Amino acid sequence: MKGLLSSLLAFRAKYLFWLTVPTITITDIVEIIIIAFLIYHLFVWIKNTRAWALFRGIIVIFVFVILAAIFQMNTILWIAGKAINVGIIALAVVFQPELRHALDQLGRKRFFADLFSWDLEHAVRRFDDRTINELVKGTFEMAKVKTGALIVVEKDFQLKEYERTGIALDSLVSSQLLINIFEKNTPLHDGAIIVRGNRVVSATCYLPLSDNMELDKGLGTRHRAAVGISEVSDSMTIIVSEETGAVSVAEGGRILRALDEQKLRELLMGLQKAQYGENKMQRLKRRLTHAAENSEDSRQ
Repeated sequence: MKGLLSSLLAFRAKYLFWLTVPTITITDIVEIIIIAFLIYHLFVWIKNTRAWALFRGIIVIFVFVILAAIFQMNTILWIAGKAINVGIIALAVVFQPELRHALDQLGRKRFFADLFSWDLEHAVRRFDDRTINELVKGTFEMAKVKTGALIVVEKDFQLKEYERTGIALDSLVSSQLLINIFEKNTPLHDGAIIVRGNRVVSATCYLPLSDNMELDKGLGTRHRAAVGISEVSDSMTIIVSEETGAVSVAEGGRILRALDEQKLRELLMGLQKAQYGENKMQRLKRRLTHAAENSEDSRQ
């Protein structure tokens, strides 16, 4: 055993003399942890803003630049090199509101508490069948009396930047709540509400208007706002027309008009399945339940 160890040490001294093992101190470990948390919260910030879509676009451009470097496309590499400085300035201009909000959070007292809190909000955003029933019921009760409404149902893309333009709420979705919010001449009726999971998180929110010239000229501001938010996110927006009482849904930059209760319910159920699916614990629970039922049937 000693001879083998001596041989290994001699081999390392002769051939691997250039290989050194770095020494890791407590300071290095603390530094790694701090950098890991900063990178994690940077990616959370990117995901919660429009930067996520831009980040994916940057990755695509980066891949093309790598291909240009491999195949020695000097013109493309020259253009990419000149565009880097301009691109950094453009990013600062485009994301000025998000950057300002992020810097504002640095000065808040709870910054370190937020820094070490995991983003568990996304895990509890699932909306259930009761919420679907309340949304459908409230929508068509407002449609009967021609109460205008704009209900944004959040999907994977978090709408925090639009949520901040309104008044913060934290209420379970119910048909009575929706009717009270959009009742004419009430403080919260103007603007949109944002639904995250089973809760209304914000009201009187301002949404971006679509500039799509192919939209029907008869559509008003409420419908254009619904299409606008669907163009910059993956949300689904329910619209109740104040003029006709018709119910419409905007999703993916398109608008579906004159919906009935069954069609709206189907769209919300489809959104629920596409957004959340069935997690591992639910699948395990369902399989155990199914196995127990089969075992009981076999005994009988």
